[in-house]
Amino acid sequence: MKSHPFGSTGVNVSVIGQGTWYLDRSDRKSAIAALRRGIELGMTHIDTAEMYGDAELVIAEAIAGKRDGLYLVSKVLPSNASRKGTIAACERSLKRLRTDHLDCYLLHWRGSYPLADTVAAFEELEHAGKIRSWGVSNFDADDLDELLDVSGEGTIACNQVLYHLKERAIEHAVIPWCERHKVAVVAYSPFGHDDFPSPKSKAGEVLQQIADAHHATPRQVALAFLIRKTTVFAIPKASNVEHASENAGAGDLVLNDSEIAMLDAAFPRGPKPRGLPML
Repeated sequence: MKSHPFGSTGVNVSVIGQGTWYLDRSDRKSAIAALRRGIELGMTHIDTAEMYGDAELVIAEAIAGKRDGLYLVSKVLPSNASRKGTIAACERSLKRLRTDHLDCYLLHWRGSYPLADTVAAFEELEHAGKIRSWGVSNFDADDLDELLDVSGEGTIACNQVLYHLKERAIEHAVIPWCERHKVAVVAYSPFGHDDFPSPKSKAGEVLQQIADAHHATPRQVALAFLIRKTTVFAIPKASNVEHASENAGAGDLVLNDSEIAMLDAAFPRGPKPRGLPML
């Protein structure tokens, strides 16, 4: 499993991690087994959020005795992102995850509280050793500009955004912004939301052709395309051991220039949208 420095933190993080949205709706034993298998295969970047129901509790059980070496991320809801509210939300997540610190803590999306208040809370949590870095999710380039004015260079660890073959909007402005400012980009829902390309479609046939050339699967090729830049990480969810193993297999898959060009043509980026897509 490849790893790259996670933005300006300098910490090497697995390029393929494990998402946990809706994980609490899966069979609990199967979900725990999937997380543990993912960790064994090098997917040590585990992402969750207070919004994800009981996902933090599932993760706590899965990582019991395995906390060292993990890169654990959670998120605060915008409705809780006042200075005091952010600190309280972090404390709740730490308790549910049964850990004394998070490796990164994110604002889930922009809300009504001033960014300065949320950043102040992040800095307080960082100073107290309860988080080691902080970042955001669902921030467009203009939002990132505002945030940078508040926090300064070298403070924003990552921006977690919607990114998959059929939704490449972040390539217009968000990824270039993050590259300029050494901010990691984390792709959530990297297979789309129940919308992975059909093998019977022309684009799906291209995926299969490339997959066959690498003795891989179309989903592994899709992940490899997203993480072709060293600034981008992906956090697919797996609710069983087989899917976790498949996801991990993308961590060392490297596509050549012609294959990237084929996928670029099959799944065109499209025009820059007015707003940043999100789920």
